[in-house]
Amino acid sequence: LGKTIQVIALFEDAYSSGEKAPSLVVCPASLVFNWEQEIQKFAPDLKVQSVVGTGPQRMELLQSIKEGGLGCQVLITSYDLLKRDIANYEGIDFRFQIIDEAQYIKNAATQSARSVKAVNVRSRFALTGTPIENRLGELWSIFDFLMPGFLFGNQYFRREYEIPITKERNEQALERLKGLIGPFILRRVKKDVLKELPDKLEKVVYSTLEEEQKKLYTANAILLKEKLESDDFKGAEKLQILSDLMRLRQICCEPSLCFDGYKGGSAKLDTCMELLLNGTSAGHKILLFSQFTSMLEIIAKRLKKEKIPFYLLTGSTPKRDRVQMASSFQKDDVMVFLISLKAGGTGLNLTAADVVIHYDPWWNVAAQNQATDRAHRIGQENQVSVFKLITKHTIEENILKLQEMKRDLADTVVTEGTGALSSITREDLIRMLDEDI
Repeated sequence: LGKTIQVIALFEDAYSSGEKAPSLVVCPASLVFNWEQEIQKFAPDLKVQSVVGTGPQRMELLQSIKEGGLGCQVLITSYDLLKRDIANYEGIDFRFQIIDEAQYIKNAATQSARSVKAVNVRSRFALTGTPIENRLGELWSIFDFLMPGFLFGNQYFRREYEIPITKERNEQALERLKGLIGPFILRRVKKDVLKELPDKLEKVVYSTLEEEQKKLYTANAILLKEKLESDDFKGAEKLQILSDLMRLRQICCEPSLCFDGYKGGSAKLDTCMELLLNGTSAGHKILLFSQFTSMLEIIAKRLKKEKIPFYLLTGSTPKRDRVQMASSFQKDDVMVFLISLKAGGTGLNLTAADVVIHYDPWWNVAAQNQATDRAHRIGQENQVSVFKLITKHTIEENILKLQEMKRDLADTVVTEGTGALSSITREDLIRMLDEDI
């Protein structure tokens, strides 16, 4: 909580005290202008420059900074652009390097991870609400950026910590790891600031498949179960099975997502529209998240039909439009904000909303929680209602059970807890499908 404002305060303190070396913020492309806007808002005296534009424009800008011509104090760039431009950062000595949404470097072998580690800098900070999304090794990669070698080599870490903690539930290994990383983690969770935050109420809203939608789901679930029982669940077969799982989820959402010409209804879409109509008529501002941009477009058509104004943010939304929409939503009369989970689950401050709808929850609870936190964050004055839309007797309902079984590993390692997260297995899937068919 408050990660961005803490970094801005750090910059303000350093540069008001006479610091000369520039600092570098690296973030997802969608957040570059957010950072620029936030710094201008809270520290207008800081000289900020976003490293964006064409290749030649960026090269010229970086060359000017090397020569000390711009007097720039904070540079902001994206992971993707840093990866392309890393050779041009040679010769620049930075005071601070901040990586935002640090889970972007969770795979240490990627070019993004290598490029952030290649920057010449005195002090490094990693900002993230989800230091671990799937594997404990992701935490190792972030610490390898912060303090190379502190958590030993990758293989040693996996042998001595990751396997004992996640597979063997070894409490001694867990305590040793907590002892190592604890002094370097500044973490303020919501329970620490309850006086500043209103309540968050979570509710699962169920729909039931009927007629044609139910027939489609059952037929596809049977096919997938047969495939799981005959395949090895690895390599190309695993990719195909993941694709088949996606199809089941799409049938739950709206069968026309994967079946052209489908004319039957969608129980979940009807439930969703009822929530939207009731919520907006009662004066609530609503954030609606989906992993499927095509689903958001279907909901957008229904909203137009009902004459309910809305904003739509997906990966194809230009960065400046994204910032403008978020700013306008905080002040205007538009009641609904449709947001692609991948494009808008982080980096937005949308406290004008007091209702959050997750149209298609999946097993990455951390990503869902981050999306909810667009509304339930410091600055929110109203109770926030969070609705997860689930289709009964489908894989969606069973995923909720899986989430209970495999609690967020971040809470195990970074704070107290006893849960663990492991990769989903073929047996998990077969068991879930058995309950559906």
